[in-house]
Amino acid sequence: MPSASVPERAEQACPSPDPREWTWVEPSVWTERMLAALVNGVKGGKWYSLWDKVCDRSTLEASWEGVARNQGAAGVDGMSIERFAARAERYLDELVAELQAGRFRPSAVRRTHIPKPGGGKRPLGIPTVKDRIVQGALKRVLEPIFEWEFRPESYGFRPGRGAKDALREVDAALKAGHHWVVDADLKGYFDSIPHDALMDEVQARISDGRVLALIDAYLKADILDGLAQWTPTGGTPQGAVISPLLANLYLHGLDCRMSEQGYRIVRYADDFVILCRDETEARAALHEVQTWCTARRLTLHPDKTHIGDCRQPGEGFEFLGYRFEGGRRWVRRKSRHALKDKIRAKTRRHRGDSLAEIIADLNPMLRGWFGYFKHAYRTEFPSIDGFVRRRLRAILRRHAHQQGRHGRSHQDHRRWPNAFFAEHGLFTMSAAHARASQPR
Repeated sequence: MPSASVPERAEQACPSPDPREWTWVEPSVWTERMLAALVNGVKGGKWYSLWDKVCDRSTLEASWEGVARNQGAAGVDGMSIERFAARAERYLDELVAELQAGRFRPSAVRRTHIPKPGGGKRPLGIPTVKDRIVQGALKRVLEPIFEWEFRPESYGFRPGRGAKDALREVDAALKAGHHWVVDADLKGYFDSIPHDALMDEVQARISDGRVLALIDAYLKADILDGLAQWTPTGGTPQGAVISPLLANLYLHGLDCRMSEQGYRIVRYADDFVILCRDETEARAALHEVQTWCTARRLTLHPDKTHIGDCRQPGEGFEFLGYRFEGGRRWVRRKSRHALKDKIRAKTRRHRGDSLAEIIADLNPMLRGWFGYFKHAYRTEFPSIDGFVRRRLRAILRRHAHQQGRHGRSHQDHRRWPNAFFAEHGLFTMSAAHARASQPR
């Protein structure tokens, strides 16, 4: 690629925060002395003697509290959160003893399939409660080590960062004139990470043999899908507590590569965009990504990776639920359809609850969705409000023992006008958007 296609200089990474201000670290693990070592560096750049931190009772207790808050289904052993909670003290004692004696072995991961917003199914791994606790302990010990190195371009599954921060960065880049966008999609990323290359990344920073062996054992834990069972040769299962950290670690090199070359990348886990000033720069950026992925044994999805000038109709890009096109933010079609599916589930005509109960059930979901998508173009919201009210009118019509819909639309509107639902406390996105748009 010609040098003119590459930006003149790389933007500097923002300074790493003072680790003493990291309120998310587990204080029983990360003492002031260890945090100071993060700043000053450790001998050889590697961390030793971490195993005692992983199997410490206080670390496992803190991890169990997090697992209990997150709830979740039982793994292959059938152990539920409720059952573990009933005898938590005993089970935690057993975990400490097994880990310290070197007897602990990860169980198989139960695979299930959840619907994707745009259709199809996404595989999800469900470890046992005990494995989730041990993985959580591993994460508490290892995350600060990796987090200290991660770059500001990465936003997914990181403490103090989130999707809204990534979207703000995209907005800032677009306003700065970076309208040519590389919209990249890694094909089956979580299932395709090479185990040996990932472990090389871990071993570059960690030199505790027992910690490394446990991570490797989790990567190679059997997967149970119905009657089928197999040992994975690559990947880290979505649903495992440790997976997001390992996935971010493996893509950290891409963040470094693109930043060193001067490209403006915004990444949320395996979803990333590169915002460029012109087509030449965008094509050079895509070439860099392809080269890096090939070397790291990853594959860009040929049908879901493209370059476009997002100011032009049909050339926009989708990122974190939004579609950026024509100088505006729209709600991604899949996100809109997913919301409507949830509304349908809560507003079935045969639902026997009162209108007040149904509205109380709907409102938190509607408020949460609007809270995330409130920056979408204003025309997105009236259609959703209308859809909700139509569903509610159908329920009210059934409660009134009126069958059918044909020819009743105007009657329904007269009997239950929009103001009727407002009086009953229904959250409406149009009104919320109007309030949010008013100058303060």
